[in-house]
Amino acid sequence: MGLCALAGVLVAGVMFPVAGGLGVLAGRISTSVATLSSQLANVPPPLMTTLTDADGRPVATLYEQFRIPTTWNQISTTMKAAIVAIEDRGFFSEPPLNARGMLRAAVNNATGGARQGGSTITQQYVKNYLINVVDRHDRLAQMRDQDPTLLRKLKEAKLAANVAQTRSKEDILTGYLNVVSFGNQTFGVGAAARYYFNTTADRLTVEQAALLAGMVENPNYENPYRFPDHALQRRNLVIDAMLDTHAITARQAAEAKAKPLGIVTPRPPLPPNSCYAAAPESGFFCDYVVSYLQQAGMTREQLASGGYTIRTTMDSRISALAKQAANHRVPTNQPGVANPFVIVKPGPDGHRVLALVSNRDYGTDAHAGQTSFNQAADVSVPFGAGSVFKIFTAAAALEQGKAGLNTPLPNPFAQCFPQPRGAPCAVIHNAGPAYPNPISLQQALATSPNVAFTDLELRAGLPSVLEMASRLGLRHTMRSNMFGQNPGPAPKGATNTAAYTEPQSVYNLNNIVFTLGFSPFSPLELANVAATVADHGRWCPPNPILSMTDRDGRPVPLPESPCEQVVAPALADALMHGLSDDITGAGTSAAAASAAGWKRPTAAKTGTTENNESVAFLGITDGYAAVSAVYADGDHPGTICATNPPVIGAGCAGAFGGIIAAPTFFEAFNEILKGQPDLPIPAPDPSYLEAANHGPIVPYTVGRPVGQAEDALTRAGYPVHVQRVRSDRAVGTVAGQTPQGNVPRGQPVTLYVSTVT
Repeated sequence: MGLCALAGVLVAGVMFPVAGGLGVLAGRISTSVATLSSQLANVPPPLMTTLTDADGRPVATLYEQFRIPTTWNQISTTMKAAIVAIEDRGFFSEPPLNARGMLRAAVNNATGGARQGGSTITQQYVKNYLINVVDRHDRLAQMRDQDPTLLRKLKEAKLAANVAQTRSKEDILTGYLNVVSFGNQTFGVGAAARYYFNTTADRLTVEQAALLAGMVENPNYENPYRFPDHALQRRNLVIDAMLDTHAITARQAAEAKAKPLGIVTPRPPLPPNSCYAAAPESGFFCDYVVSYLQQAGMTREQLASGGYTIRTTMDSRISALAKQAANHRVPTNQPGVANPFVIVKPGPDGHRVLALVSNRDYGTDAHAGQTSFNQAADVSVPFGAGSVFKIFTAAAALEQGKAGLNTPLPNPFAQCFPQPRGAPCAVIHNAGPAYPNPISLQQALATSPNVAFTDLELRAGLPSVLEMASRLGLRHTMRSNMFGQNPGPAPKGATNTAAYTEPQSVYNLNNIVFTLGFSPFSPLELANVAATVADHGRWCPPNPILSMTDRDGRPVPLPESPCEQVVAPALADALMHGLSDDITGAGTSAAAASAAGWKRPTAAKTGTTENNESVAFLGITDGYAAVSAVYADGDHPGTICATNPPVIGAGCAGAFGGIIAAPTFFEAFNEILKGQPDLPIPAPDPSYLEAANHGPIVPYTVGRPVGQAEDALTRAGYPVHVQRVRSDRAVGTVAGQTPQGNVPRGQPVTLYVSTVT
């Protein structure tokens, strides 16, 4: 009587719900199944995302579940036969529901017997899809998906019936073999074939297919690495089932059972599943790609499950040579000293990032010289780039006509400069008394006197110099606080709360030593500053991605900030020419260039902070822009000694940018450019040789609310055209503008206004 009643419930709940006592149950089932059916149709299985270099070679993988998708034709006949023989012999000939098995399992489970399944492959497919795909992030939901209750069984049965009505047997079996777990964190037969046998699903032999099919029942207990004897017994049981169903002959069965398990030994690791597992020259690049895509609106979960193929701009050859040079100058496990090195290539299609490396490796083992902080891309250098920041003062002065490359600048050995807010004057010294006084701007760029540049900074105006730093490329840097972090509340007891609460663009309005480069910065952004100069004053976002496709091979559009002409091309070319004497004569990197046999035309600037805790070198040559920085990155920072390799010490001769940062650049580019012809430095427009009025300057409005920007431009005599773009700036603020620099009044200006953060 109980079995008859249960059969009635099954028929009523699954086949045709009716009114009455069963109607309520049927209604609950129907409502739930409608939602689950939608999830089955719209939640795809998580797939592995692959990052490649510019040539398409894989450099990293990201995934939640190790799964290699396979089609019907990519699964061997033996594998299909094995799973049908052991799990559901009537799969191709019988209905998707096994009512007798369901009744037996339901009664057995309800009366306390050993739990039974009683499911067809179609039902198992539904159950596994819910557990491994739809509810994979919800442990409680996964437990409900496996509840031994009648209601759960009825839902599963009705879902299976729905699936059977809309999909072919081949499609269901393929889906099942792609979604089911094979243990050891592998999902789907494609991944299982790779993991256990280092083969593909279409080449699985009888004994291999039987082992995998046998594991489906209980992947943990039938794990051949943990329980080889039980796995062998289960495999042979599957082989017998294949013989019973006439999938193989008696001879094939005997030969297969005589063979060992044949799994890969020793137990293999899973494929790399993070940027930490990437090669040493790829880890920081991988991390930057992930951050870049997150800023574009993607989540880590999407990246780890979407099955994307991301072709990056990384040049593997250049990255390897850059990494080799950084490691040679500063060994990976050198205590307390880091050497991030970044190379960017400006071109018609934007600024491509080619290499993001450091002597450190990207990882979590500090004892092995690894770091989980992206030293190459983030605002990571806490002590500044030193005199490299004098580039921003020179650019602002050239734009305003306050100085030309030949303009003599006052340059006494020391001078006391007035400070904002009525503070006492600050005494600025040159590094020594040998500098000429006066000194031309071009000579000053090569030899780097502090007094001349501090004076020029004040004449150009700190707001203009800070704005120029952002315009040329220090975008995130200038938005961060003085610790390289997003501005936030100051810690309790902090004596300088502004350093925590204000972005650098605000904090440094009161610091006349900004031009001396004491502020934290991003090596990547500083390299992109060099790319902007090399690109005739055109800023573009430092782009790490060439293309991105989804699991079906369809292109994935990525929002990107538009390129901006941030200074006049003639100004950028004049600045580049002004930087061309650093590697010759009395230039601060001349000795390092000579030691490396370097003779290529190069625009360069070195920098050293006051306590020698950080040094840097910016270089532009043959169409490449690069930055090498060496800084104290340990828990107890101090002076970097001018030793080989550099160490942290006290009472030693402090290192300079031309001594330990520049050699990394010269060593790498001697190999990168081997056999390539030289490219000349552009000649300066004569109007930038002397102090001159270059005409009206378009107000710079990037980052301001669109209403304020329109007002400023209109008052200055420039018509405004607004274009909406996707951007990581706040909605309704200006993400970019063209043109910029010295432009005749009356010429229209386009504002690119952010619509999506």
